[in-house]
Amino acid sequence: MKVAIIGAGNGGITACADLKDRGFEVSLFESDRFSKNLDFIKEQGGVYFCEGDIVGYNKDVEGKFVKIDLISKDINEVIDGAEVIMIVAPGVAIEYFARILAPVVDEDQIILVNSAASMAPVRFVNEARQMGIDKSFKIAETNTLTYGTRAIVESARVEMYLRVKKVFLAAYPSRYNQEVFEVCSKLYDCFVPAKNILQINLENGNPEVHPGPALLNAGRIDFSNGEFWLYREGITEHTVNVLKAVEKERMELARALGFEVEGALEARQNRGYFSDDDKSLQEHFNTSEVFTQIKGPTSVTSRYFTEDISTGLVFWSDLGKALGVKTPNIDAIIVLASSMLQTDFYRDGLTLEKLGLDREDLYKTI
Repeated sequence: MKVAIIGAGNGGITACADLKDRGFEVSLFESDRFSKNLDFIKEQGGVYFCEGDIVGYNKDVEGKFVKIDLISKDINEVIDGAEVIMIVAPGVAIEYFARILAPVVDEDQIILVNSAASMAPVRFVNEARQMGIDKSFKIAETNTLTYGTRAIVESARVEMYLRVKKVFLAAYPSRYNQEVFEVCSKLYDCFVPAKNILQINLENGNPEVHPGPALLNAGRIDFSNGEFWLYREGITEHTVNVLKAVEKERMELARALGFEVEGALEARQNRGYFSDDDKSLQEHFNTSEVFTQIKGPTSVTSRYFTEDISTGLVFWSDLGKALGVKTPNIDAIIVLASSMLQTDFYRDGLTLEKLGLDREDLYKTI
């Protein structure tokens, strides 16, 4: 199977290395806006792929060299013959890539958005419709990236420290769920089918974990000048209570829609980020072999605030209004962050109206 990777950040470069190493043909789209400088990787013809426990990992070991079949700025060349086109990019990039992909993708090609969920399939289709493109897209979304990883482009090196063990997947529209799942499961055996993309969205833990605790540490983030570690020091016995309050509201939203979602602790244990021992949620974050290696956020303008509020918490708040579910803690974070960053997140964030959905759509298998 050929897989076209769209997005050359940490996840995209890792997907190229991993899938090629496992026998797939891979091509990588080098976009002008959402890619790192790939000159050295292109010069080398591939990347050094290092997989293993990040704690104590020997940085002197180059790893296995994996050749990437094609890196190109020509989108037609990149997706030609690909059964799956995988967008591995932040939520803010979806409309950008829709404008590039929608005109050229075939209806029998599957588009997989492998990232933190942001209602990307609906946004992709809406952008295509605005362009006058009326194709029947087979597009799916995961609730989280399939890797814990980072890519160092200046040394053509990928350090993958976790293959996520459980990732939810659903198509839009959901009538394509089975077809998409059968094909995408050939790429990753961690996929678990979800009811629809609303469940996918509510299984994304980033808006729950990032904005609240980060907001409560805003002074420390400003003062630290980049030396801040949210999971090690920012999630404490008290800030974790805000996380849990948002978790409760997220789970109530799911129940109002007729399904259950995993809690913060259960989800991260199932994904492989936490061990299975009997620690509290706070202790798991403070001691996780994966999370404790992640620095940041280094600024209050990082995606931990902006993206996770605008495409996460604002959408959950709007869902609450449509479903009659109160979301006071979610709303408090949005209001305080809007004041702090002098940004109207309610105005700029993702809503049902912007997605072209209404209350009745929520109870359908969208």
